[in-house]
Amino acid sequence: MVTPKLINNYQINPKFPVIYSDFFLEHDTGTYHPEKAGRLTEIVEALKDSAIASQLIWQEPTDIHTQKQSGLDILQEVKRFHSSEYISALEALTDRGGGYIDGDTIASPKTYDVALLAVSAWLDGVDIVLNSGRPAFVLARPPGHHARAHSGMGFCIFGNAAIAAISACDRLNLDRVAILDWDVHHGNGTQEAVWDRADIAYVSTHQAPFYPMTGRKDETGAYNNILNIPMRSGSTMAEYLPVFENQIMPFLKKFNPDLLIISAGFDANADDPLASILLTPEDFGTFTKLCLELTPKILFGLEGGYDFDSLSRSVVTVIEQCLQK
Repeated sequence: MVTPKLINNYQINPKFPVIYSDFFLEHDTGTYHPEKAGRLTEIVEALKDSAIASQLIWQEPTDIHTQKQSGLDILQEVKRFHSSEYISALEALTDRGGGYIDGDTIASPKTYDVALLAVSAWLDGVDIVLNSGRPAFVLARPPGHHARAHSGMGFCIFGNAAIAAISACDRLNLDRVAILDWDVHHGNGTQEAVWDRADIAYVSTHQAPFYPMTGRKDETGAYNNILNIPMRSGSTMAEYLPVFENQIMPFLKKFNPDLLIISAGFDANADDPLASILLTPEDFGTFTKLCLELTPKILFGLEGGYDFDSLSRSVVTVIEQCLQK
């Protein structure tokens, strides 16, 4: 039997960490909204029924009140990106029972607390990856890469990936953090958050022209720290693989990040109802393999993906690839 090690009070287990809480299901967007709790329950079921089930360790994210008691104020971490006005307005909206933040972004009575716990999960993931030197997966909602400093949008409440990257640099003193966003939509909020950060790189592949109509090639950041690669509708792995091999991996290798955060949206699957890119779950396994050749210090965090079957199979495939290293 392998005895787990303790590093900085974190237990380093040989199993693959999945950071998840049933509380993430309490963000209620309604029966017909694409970004609903069933996304997570289907993924959880698929993982627990998979051949790798015994190789997973399920970890609850740190309670936001416990975080504060231990010296980490989760609200202060959120404020590294979001304005106090937006945070207060969101809390007030949920206290009133919820409502629309924009045309497709809904807050329910528990959304504020759920979104804070999602940020906590991403921050836990950063700590786990850095302490173990191995990948982990944050299975949380609501997603985050469209959320802007002053408002949520596009199903997103708080900018989870951006907050995690900024916190890793400013709180943990990392020199360089990279974010790879393979969601089918451009992460306009993440880009906004890191635009003038020389210590954070952002790379995005996304269908274009498409929501949110950002992510042009000439959007390169204040320090050439942003690489946007628009993909035409109908693109397959035949178009994506050269992009990864000839553009994304050289860009990331040159940046040489201490930590790679992946905004792991799976709505570029061919079966997804909200987009028109034609990837398969196995393709995301290939992307994962390429990233692991760059660094094992990878935090995967769920973004989009709205066909439950392809979404679930994609997550399983990504973790399977991590377990092969």
